[in-house]
Amino acid sequence: MSFLELLKIEFMKVKRGKIIPLIFIAPLLVVASGVANLQNYFSPEYTNAWAAMFIQSALVYAYYLLPFSMIVVCVMITGRETGNNGILKMLALPVSRYALSAAKFCVLLFYLFMEMVVFLIAFVITGLIATNNTGITEALPIMYLLKWCVGLFFTMLPGVAIMWAITVLFEKPLLSAFLNLLLVIPGVLVANTLLWVVYPYCYSGYLVSCSLHDFTAKGVSADFSLFPFLPFAILIFVLVLTVAVMCFGKKK
Repeated sequence: MSFLELLKIEFMKVKRGKIIPLIFIAPLLVVASGVANLQNYFSPEYTNAWAAMFIQSALVYAYYLLPFSMIVVCVMITGRETGNNGILKMLALPVSRYALSAAKFCVLLFYLFMEMVVFLIAFVITGLIATNNTGITEALPIMYLLKWCVGLFFTMLPGVAIMWAITVLFEKPLLSAFLNLLLVIPGVLVANTLLWVVYPYCYSGYLVSCSLHDFTAKGVSADFSLFPFLPFAILIFVLVLTVAVMCFGKKK
């Protein structure tokens, strides 16, 4: 069985699940509340409205709601196999458990991508309504929004890899979800220390925090530097994903 065929099977498994409605909840919730909170302060002369709305919406989303939703997706994907001993049936087939784990991780990344798309679309629609209601004529900065959404996606990859590894290593869904939630919570605190670079759970939030700093501190740069972030992020992603792939199905 080729990897593409295996990937197709994995998508068929989760097709009937409730993952699709789930990835709509966090983006819609955070965008609606973030834009609504700022709209009362807007006036026709307001500048940088789109940046303000994005930062207001993305800050809590990046630190908490996006990781929380990915943790639930991890549990739901593995739950399709743990129920009714489905994993034993899959491993009885001539299928590599390494390829099976990699396919499941690809499904997880697909839902991460889909959630970012939902977030972008929801934000654009809500932002257009807010600017129209307040008479702001600022043009839609689509490249600005795409840049930050792509950034959120890529900075989430190491964290998602760790979430998946924990879900694989700890078979009980409640335990794996609890451990992941425990690691997400201190993310905003770690992001304010030099240890942020080795703590993937705060990467996306740190990215938005840098944009907030640039937005509020005029003339002071707080750009998200690719060094030392990129080497650490790649190393953590590769190591953790390797552990997840090697350990998948091993205890079954």
